[in-house]
Formats: sequence, structure tokens, C-alpha cells
Amino acid sequence: MNGRYVAGALGLLSAAWGGWLLLGQREPWRIAVWLGGAVVVHDGFVVPLVLAIGALAAAAGLRLRGIPRGALIVAGSLTVIALPPLLRPGGVANPTVLPLDYLRNWLLAMAAIALLTLAYAGTRAVLRRVGRRA
Repeated sequence: MNGRYVAGALGLLSAAWGGWLLLGQREPWRIAVWLGGAVVVHDGFVVPLVLAIGALAAAAGLRLRGIPRGALIVAGSLTVIALPPLLRPGGVANPTVLPLDYLRNWLLAMAAIALLTLAYAGTRAVLRRVGRRA
């Protein structure tokens, strides 16, 4: 069987199971509103931002393929996941709920993604030059 059909069937089963679980909640409309908000944020903010970055990169003559594109996807995904603790209000009633310095940790993660991407690109460039000389 074709892998796409298997993936599609698994996706439909997952959606059906999620719908079943949603209907079992006391207030399913709250979850539905949250999911709708996620779609609005994705389509209204994330997609235009990604398209703008791609257009700016293309206008600057940069080719974002392979590892650089993957790094941007990882950084964007990590940012979306980190937004709730990054945007939380100043204080919380329970200090153990969000005990870490999330802004610092997010910045460290972004720096690690950038450094690993640059190291990979630099290594590839050096290896290409060495290969041309040989």
C-alpha cells in the first residue's frame, strides 16, 4: 500500500479520536475556541511572517534550502511553542508553575540553532573548496 494512503488513514483516525475526546469534555467549546485561535494565529501571523522572510531572503540573493530552511523551521516551531511562557503576565500566584527563565533559555536555544547552522554551512563550504582543489 502506498505510504501516503497509510499516512492519510492514520491522520483521519487521529482526527476522529481527537473529536471523540473533545466531545467527552465538560466544555468542548473552550477547546474548540482555542483550536480556532491556533488556526487564526497560524494563518494570520506565522504564514505571512514566513513568506516575508522568504521574500526578503530571495531579494537579498540568499538560497534557503536544506539545512538553513530546516533551521528556520525549527526556530519558528520552538518560538511558537515558547510563546505562552514568554508572553505570560509578570507575576504568577504559584511560583512553581513557571519557575525558569524562559526568555534566556529561548535565546540560548536560538543561538544554538544559529551556531550549529553556521558551523554546518561553513564546514560544507570548506569541504567544497578542498574538493575543487583536489
